[in-house]
Amino acid sequence: MRPAVPIEHRSPHHLSSGRPPGRSNSKRVTVPSIARPAAGNRLLAALPAKDRRRFLAACEPVELVVSDALMEPGERIRRVYFPCDSFVSLIMPVEGHAGLEVGLVGDEGMLGVSLALGVDVASMRAVVLGEGPALRMDAAPFLRQLGASQALQRVLERYAHVFLEQLAQAVACTRFHVVEARLARWLLMTQDRAHSDEFHVTHEVLARMLGVRRVGITKAATSLQRRHLIQYHRGEVTILDRRGLRTASCGCYDADRAAYSQAMGPLAGSAF
Repeated sequence: MRPAVPIEHRSPHHLSSGRPPGRSNSKRVTVPSIARPAAGNRLLAALPAKDRRRFLAACEPVELVVSDALMEPGERIRRVYFPCDSFVSLIMPVEGHAGLEVGLVGDEGMLGVSLALGVDVASMRAVVLGEGPALRMDAAPFLRQLGASQALQRVLERYAHVFLEQLAQAVACTRFHVVEARLARWLLMTQDRAHSDEFHVTHEVLARMLGVRRVGITKAATSLQRRHLIQYHRGEVTILDRRGLRTASCGCYDADRAAYSQAMGPLAGSAF
């Protein structure tokens, strides 16, 4: 795994195009309309000021690079990440297959939350899907920070509960819902974390994330476009009608939002 690059070397925020890093033709997204907390990450913004300052002082700002793998299943978790204006795809390995995306982590969460539960081995592959800044901390100092802050413990315990609920929701969604509804849900989730109505993502990536053939993605995207919910051309996605896209989505998108809201309380109000 390549290390994330220092924050000084920031490049335009884009989604994975399915190409190796450095060869993407993605464009810069528009200025987001969703306000971000001063801490950059909503979990950290929920901490009392004293705890937050202490935690942030121990973090290293980094730039997550699209397509980089931050964790691999079966490997020890050496670092945790708190995305700020970036997001990471969580992929569950499946024997004989490329794996299936079961979640996205953006500035509403963290990568490596199992460390807070005493589990230091990764169960999923974590790949950067939306590049941008994040805060990183090695496992040992993270555990020291956790032991020193009851507020941090409470926030991460609630987030771990949400995370597990959303994983279970993703499994049910994959089993029971049609591709078009699942694609609408994925686009909404990505929009939330990209903080933009516009982003770049190819059929290849979408097919891999949803665990379907590319022809299925083509049909679903064409249907959403004919309904004037999205515009999609050569991998460039524009959300035209978010309300309509929510109607086209399965109920799993709203279920994810409800789980976050119920567990995180006031923090959830600014997350979506």
